[in-house]
Amino acid sequence: MRLSKKLSRFTAAFLSAALIGAFGTAGYYSGRLPEHLTAEAGSPLRIAQYPEITCCGDPFPGGSSNRVTLSLFGAIPVKSVNVSEAEAPMLAAGGIPFGIKLLMKGVMVTKTAPVTDSSGNEICPAEKAGIVPGDIICLADGVETGSNGQLRRIISESGGRDIDIRVSRGGMEFDTVLSPVYSPESKSWQGGMWVRDSIAGIGTLTFIDKSTGRFCGLGHPICDSDTGELVPVSSGEAVPVEISGAKRGEKGVPGELHGLFLRGNAYGTLDSNTDCGIYGSLCGGAAEELLSGCEEYPLGYRQDIKTGSAEIISTVSGDTPEHYSVEIERIDYNSSDSTKNMVIRITDSRLISASGGIVQGMSGSPLIQEGKLVGAVTHVFVADPTRGYAVFAETMAAGRDS
Repeated sequence: MRLSKKLSRFTAAFLSAALIGAFGTAGYYSGRLPEHLTAEAGSPLRIAQYPEITCCGDPFPGGSSNRVTLSLFGAIPVKSVNVSEAEAPMLAAGGIPFGIKLLMKGVMVTKTAPVTDSSGNEICPAEKAGIVPGDIICLADGVETGSNGQLRRIISESGGRDIDIRVSRGGMEFDTVLSPVYSPESKSWQGGMWVRDSIAGIGTLTFIDKSTGRFCGLGHPICDSDTGELVPVSSGEAVPVEISGAKRGEKGVPGELHGLFLRGNAYGTLDSNTDCGIYGSLCGGAAEELLSGCEEYPLGYRQDIKTGSAEIISTVSGDTPEHYSVEIERIDYNSSDSTKNMVIRITDSRLISASGGIVQGMSGSPLIQEGKLVGAVTHVFVADPTRGYAVFAETMAAGRDS
């Protein structure tokens, strides 16, 4: 009898510990699983990274969107998530370098500086008007500002009278008044600010949607080098470029691709600069040539990705992309930065030999795993150029029709 009671107490304690452990494990998964999933109707909803997590039943019993419960081993509820129905598109993977030429929507203030007037006083008209670096000047004297030269002419021809200025900051617009100061040194009226109206660089094409001609690249926004602010796009072109070589990345010093913009037809127009990449539309003969060399893959949703081996497609010499082996080391479904969803490591000795790993200009190189386009390279770790971040391809694909 005494032994039986001891066994009963032992069994109860064991079951209690097992339940606590199971629910603790469920809590662990809950913090790591995404809040929202997109899946194809008729296909089982699985999390490749966590095969022990399952969804019981049809996630779309009554429509194209539903809330379902994910369970541990089909027994212990872990998390309730929203699931949207979508058919995974076929996308032509790029890995092709392209030149970026952008005209801004307005002009961006990159720096303010005082002007020395005829009395020797230092005055900054821009600062007095409440203008700071990163601001976009949309209108000056009621005229849309399309270039540095145009704004400079308006200020220099003002004769010192006040100029009405419309400024965009953080997506909000406000009006202010700029009072130019005459500079005896330059013999002209000055606004006390440096501005930029265009930007150029090299990036990598991530994918093309052949059904619409829409394409995207980079996987991260184009930001002004002086202010760090996202560049608003008025218009732009994606042009052919030939990579002449790569400056190797080393610990503490990022490498970069060196290339030349090629003369001839552009691949297409650029129309949108977003947090997860730059978008545009193909046009002309150069676009046809571009499409002919791109292999199509189905889009991989975030739940299709798992840690382990994968490939990136990139170009570090000439104009022909190659496949290189990488390892997906970590997946973060709930990252606060939409461009840093995965950590990857270059494992291909050819790429490490050529560039040291990930370098500037490779941003946008598509990431392929198990026959699906799952992401794109976005950033390099300065302390270790063989490692870096990648964005979900699902995130980039969601913006291609915007």
